Amino acid sequence: MAGLDTTGSNPDVSLLYDINGLAEDSPGWLAKSMEFVGEYGLLLALVLLVVWCWWGQRKRGALEEAAASVAAVVWVPLAAGIAVLVNVPIRGFVERRRPFMDHDGLTVLVDGKTDFSFVSDHATLAMALGAALFVANRKFGLAGIAIALLEGFCRVFMGVHYPTDVVGGFALGTAVALLLSPLAMALLTPVATAVGRSGRVGWLVWARPA
Repeated sequence: MAGLDTTGSNPDVSLLYDINGLAEDSPGWLAKSMEFVGEYGLLLALVLLVVWCWWGQRKRGALEEAAASVAAVVWVPLAAGIAVLVNVPIRGFVERRRPFMDHDGLTVLVDGKTDFSFVSDHATLAMALGAALFVANRKFGLAGIAIALLEGFCRVFMGVHYPTDVVGGFALGTAVALLLSPLAMALLTPVATAVGRSGRVGWLVWARPA
């Protein structure tokens, strides 16, 4: 995809400059912090949120209820992985270059980003985790979606994605997490039930009443 114009008539580019301009005006420590947070920190926070959610879901009373709850949590990382895989052909088809390759004056906080830009893997992964968490548990899901939104902001702030790269990632992650959820639950719940009945690994699904 050809580079977008820098005249300011394109709202995608204008918003890119507005958000990324905050990085140039930020103190060095804040820029460094945002670099880590946007590249690794928020994804790590989402992983910890998934683990926390799983630990709580397995404590439900009856095995059948616990198995369905844990199956929903198992779907969370699977949804994220599928969403990222679906993005591979999308990026290859669109072939949009990173914004700093076509636009001058951007503050780029992460080096080595030479792959295609649309859609954002980080935004896709983060929102797939958040949306799938919402299916498993609304409280954890809302927290996950909030983290995903912050992840999207960070990717533009860091100068490595256009806003529409992030919006596309949000849409892709949400679509995969929600549309495939019924099929995933139908397949994963019997597996979780069987694991819950196991003497050795049943604790992964069900915290048996004392």
